[in-house]
Amino acid sequence: MKRGLTEETILLISVVKWVFLATIVGIIVGLATTFFLKLLDWSSLFGKNHIYYFLLLPPALFLSAAAVKYLAPDAEGHGTEKVIEAIHKHFGKIKPAVVPVKLVATLITLAAGGSVGKEGPCAQIGGGLSSIFADLFKFGNRDRKKLVICGISAGFASVFGTPIAGAVFGVEVLFIGSILYDVLLPSFIAGIISYHISSSFGITYFHHHLNFIPVFSGTFFIKVTLAGIFFGLCSAMVIEMLKLGEKAALRLKISKPLKGAVGGLALIVLVFIFSQQYLGLGLDTIQASLQGAKIVWYAFILKMVFTSITLNFGGSGGIVTPIFFIGATAGSLFAVLLGLDPATFAAIGLVAVLAGTANTPIAASIMAVELFGPKVASYATIACVISYLMTGHRSVYPSQVLSVKKSPLLVVETGEEIENVKTRFHSLDKGPLGWLFVFIDRVDNKLKKYISFRKNRRSGRQGMHHGA
Repeated sequence: MKRGLTEETILLISVVKWVFLATIVGIIVGLATTFFLKLLDWSSLFGKNHIYYFLLLPPALFLSAAAVKYLAPDAEGHGTEKVIEAIHKHFGKIKPAVVPVKLVATLITLAAGGSVGKEGPCAQIGGGLSSIFADLFKFGNRDRKKLVICGISAGFASVFGTPIAGAVFGVEVLFIGSILYDVLLPSFIAGIISYHISSSFGITYFHHHLNFIPVFSGTFFIKVTLAGIFFGLCSAMVIEMLKLGEKAALRLKISKPLKGAVGGLALIVLVFIFSQQYLGLGLDTIQASLQGAKIVWYAFILKMVFTSITLNFGGSGGIVTPIFFIGATAGSLFAVLLGLDPATFAAIGLVAVLAGTANTPIAASIMAVELFGPKVASYATIACVISYLMTGHRSVYPSQVLSVKKSPLLVVETGEEIENVKTRFHSLDKGPLGWLFVFIDRVDNKLKKYISFRKNRRSGRQGMHHGA
């Protein structure tokens, strides 16, 4: 009896402690996010008032890259990735300079039309302020880590108006295949408080409840399953496109600010060839897709290209809003090809591509309910889980730690950061499909050998050229 009372007393103290701390984090991050979003709205007016505002992309990306390089290198990229890295490697320790630099660099990038989102900066600002708060009051490493996770949840919840999905995202995005249940309560509290703080200061959110959801049938279930596979392949394309942009930037042997100018020029050329709709947040196109409007079939591919160039060539901002654009437009294409309702599959695609690229099927499924209503929940969940599996062992957040492999037929080392994970097939001797996986494994090995041979051959030619 005494032991039970002691245990319950300790747990009560812990609950009270984290309710109090999470509330403070929610207030801090809610206020900071509101400030950032207000500035973002003000800066976006510049683009609306000037038709050729995107001509400022070269100097804007130059300034963004220079600010990050010389003032806060940890503010580089799309924000959330650096917070995940800080949690796994530094117990959530984030340098204070990251917060203002990330804010300014993102505003510069988006004001000129860079294809980035707003959630990454909010997550990094939220995590950074939580880290500062923890250091200010001398919290230990373990508590600081939990507070920074609360900061991610609060930032995500307040920027998209999805407090439950935001809270789950903060604890699901750290590991692939597992959730930190000990941070679930404070994350929920921080997310809900932050959301209500932002709402009370006039921040409005987009919630588009779908009016038409087909009656469940076996045929429609198969179509949703096919959609999940398609969205998983789209998710893999997003990740590979980002890697391709990174490799292109690395090959350019100039300073990062100059790379920003080059990237800005490349985006200007693409705008004149295609359209301005792939610049910035792309909210108009997302909304049009969700209303069933006609979208050009290649819109999701171009958004990948614009986003990859922006983020890899000096731009600063998030990745989730571009993922929403890609998912919604890809869903619209899928619906048109199969004669389905474009609005329904744009909504499913929006969350399913997020599930695949970020490896967060639970948060994405909950987000579908918060954004589009409960009627879409069952279909969105199926697509989200399939997309998550189809993306494979890759992620837009390379610092995510793999906890569970996605198939027992794959040999994968768990406990590693996803960027270091190597995948290969089991050598199957039995089973009805054993021959198929052995064949795939052999083809995969031959392709790797061929690619290695071509690289070595190219290196040899370059060596002969330099020698001459």
